[in-house]
Amino acid sequence: MKPAVYSQMYVQLVFAVKNSDALLHNGIRHRVFEYISGIISEMKHKAIIVNGVPDHIHIFIGMNPNKSASDTVFEIKRGSSLFINKNKLCKGRFFWQEGYGSFTYSRSHISNVYNYILNQEKHHQKQTFRSEYIAFLEKFNIEFVEKYLFSFLNDIN
Repeated sequence: MKPAVYSQMYVQLVFAVKNSDALLHNGIRHRVFEYISGIISEMKHKAIIVNGVPDHIHIFIGMNPNKSASDTVFEIKRGSSLFINKNKLCKGRFFWQEGYGSFTYSRSHISNVYNYILNQEKHHQKQTFRSEYIAFLEKFNIEFVEKYLFSFLNDIN
């Protein structure tokens, strides 16, 4: 008999839309986020919340220990881009930017992270995506090179 795998990993993923011709406007966001939740479930992760604003999204999941964060982001970006473009949900061709942020949390942080992601529109009335993302990197002590960060699309909300 094999030993069972027991894990508890909560991860917030953050990534950005590539160009301002194809943003995630209010009219399509719910549909896109629902689709992304389906991708997450198919990968056997637990989708806790998917939300964002026109130029970027936050995804909070309970990670399947058999999948890497990079494989998960790849599948989400690939699948959601195909979905958006196939259904012509944006004016222009939709793409995600390369790269992503991945931040881990303990079980005691679930409620706070959930509420933070839930309130993205309200949050970005006060803070730009650039300042938010850099604050995450600094809070988690992640070294970064400014020129390799996202193109922040002039912090369009």
